[in-house]
Amino acid sequence: MKRYFFLLALAFSTSFLFAQQAIDNRLKGIDAELEKVLDTWQTPSFAVAVVDKNKVVYAKGFGFRDYEKKTPATANTLYAIGSCSKAFTTSVLGILQGKGKLEFSDSPRKYIPELSFFNDELNTRVTIKDLMCHRTGLPRHDYSWYLFPTDSRDELIARVAHQEPFAGVRESWYYNNFMYLLQGAISECITGKSWEDNVREMIFKPLGMKTANLSIDEMKTAKEPALGYETKNDGTIKKKEYYHIAGMAPAGSINASVNEMAEWLKVWINGGKHGEQEILSAAFISEAMSPQMVMGSGTPDKEHPDLHFSTYGYGWMASSYKGHYRVQHGGNIDGFSANTCFFPSDSIGIVVLTNQDGSSVPSVVRNMIADRLLGVAITDWNTELFEDVKEGREKQKEAMASANSNRKTDTRPSHNLPEYAGVYANPGYGQFELMVRNDSLFARLPRTELWLQHYHYDVFVPYEVEEDGIDMSEPSEARFIFTTNASGDISGLEAPLEPALSQPIVFKRTPKALEMEKGALEKYVGEYELMGMVSKVYTKGETLYLFVPGQPEYELLATDKHKFSIKILEGYKLEFHEGNGGAINAVSFIQPNGTFKAERK
Repeated sequence: MKRYFFLLALAFSTSFLFAQQAIDNRLKGIDAELEKVLDTWQTPSFAVAVVDKNKVVYAKGFGFRDYEKKTPATANTLYAIGSCSKAFTTSVLGILQGKGKLEFSDSPRKYIPELSFFNDELNTRVTIKDLMCHRTGLPRHDYSWYLFPTDSRDELIARVAHQEPFAGVRESWYYNNFMYLLQGAISECITGKSWEDNVREMIFKPLGMKTANLSIDEMKTAKEPALGYETKNDGTIKKKEYYHIAGMAPAGSINASVNEMAEWLKVWINGGKHGEQEILSAAFISEAMSPQMVMGSGTPDKEHPDLHFSTYGYGWMASSYKGHYRVQHGGNIDGFSANTCFFPSDSIGIVVLTNQDGSSVPSVVRNMIADRLLGVAITDWNTELFEDVKEGREKQKEAMASANSNRKTDTRPSHNLPEYAGVYANPGYGQFELMVRNDSLFARLPRTELWLQHYHYDVFVPYEVEEDGIDMSEPSEARFIFTTNASGDISGLEAPLEPALSQPIVFKRTPKALEMEKGALEKYVGEYELMGMVSKVYTKGETLYLFVPGQPEYELLATDKHKFSIKILEGYKLEFHEGNGGAINAVSFIQPNGTFKAERK
């Protein structure tokens, strides 16, 4: 009996070694090929892990996680995975569904009563499943959270009410990070715990993902974090600061290593189980990786007739890759790019993480490894995709040149620069201050500062201000277009921040009030008469007010010497006049239908 057991054990061991050797042979020479990728794309670093059934058969880092210090990347290096986080968010809801806590057919407003959409159709028809599949008809509005971040999820949710759809519910697929924020908020309402704690307890802990985290603060104190970089078109590698995604975390805040992401892939490859423990139900796994919404035509092209169809499940994209069913999702956040991929019918998973901004490297490496593991014809993806990117950059240059050909030379702004200053606000985005400094306009946003270069007339081009100066290394496609009201004052600006909408996003201007002490305001206090009607100007606390008979009390905002705007009336202003002795003796009421001067009594 003992001998028989020994022979069985030996046979098992030998077969395992042969299997391991076969896997090694499939990836023979891959290290040298991946080193070429590092050089071709001038990438600081990337890491890759490969799973076959329940085994990690390959895991390695290339390049430097800290490019300046030349600190090598490893399979344990933490990278920001961006939108690869989305499958974690939908999985939390899948776990709650399995416990009978929700149904995907439920309205999200059932769990978030304060949630309001732009119109009644959205309010009455949108379901949780629609959020998961990106099929609400709402465009991305990414600048709303990216340029105006906040730690308050409630504040971000309130912005959804002002975001206009471009299509009807379930008519069109369109990626939307806000809808993943809502899913995170739904899980919080059900569990009474933060989305972050839900992910830690439901997924990280049972998978042994001990170094994975959910915030930049945790990333900075981790043992082996990667720093983020961008590679300019001229090949310069430049460090990028971590992006604090803050309240939008459920859409893409996870930081992890490829070794730990491999454990996540095992769950999806093995029907929801990690070893003997069920993490996700087999029913949810099947539904999540199945086509729930068509993303685009995805028809075969001449170069790759074996790549076709493009669909979306729950936090996953599904398509055909050389005759094999592929499920994958990319991720991008400042300084980092990622791709998590698996072939369910082949029980193979691949994760690639890099500290390069907007990088094609995850797709290149994923495809190179997939070709070898699947035993299909090998494509030179490194060369082909690099040429595609070069061609894309040339087309972008041509498009920019064409757009700039319409620029009118020898034009000036319609107003003096100080007249553009003020606070600009949009309820679906946020607010920023525009100021004049060094004879230029600057916009101070919550997370960055922009210098506005005059383009023509009242059109300006924004460029980001960085520590070492204004970044004009690459042309900006953005345009800020200032508008005027009936009085001729600058009333706001329009910016085409959401390409899916035909109309630009409008920011309304409020003049920046000057701080004035009560003593300085007393000189304006008095009664002013115009054609028998007496208006009163008075102070309350340190604020100046105007009262016109038969009208409500108006608060006045100081905008310049002797000049005030009426807080709630756009285009209505007051300008006080001095007499020979310097005392105020009159006030002009400046309004869209004319200017009227009242004498002080």
